[in-house]
Amino acid sequence: MKLIYRDKEWELQGRRRVRDAIKEIGLMPQTVLAVREGKLLTGDLMLEEDDEVKLVAVISGG
Repeated sequence: MKLIYRDKEWELQGRRRVRDAIKEIGLMPQTVLAVREGKLLTGDLMLEEDDEVKLVAVISGG
């Protein structure tokens, strides 16, 4: 699978859950949203090898 965050890309082999893939590339799952084909993904969703997932930084404040 391919994970894209800002100007970086990672290729991971095999299936894994969204949150595990995010942790594997060194990000904290609570700091990014995972999007595939325009749809928001939950952390427990299983990703396949051919998936391309864009990660978007969570912005909060008041």
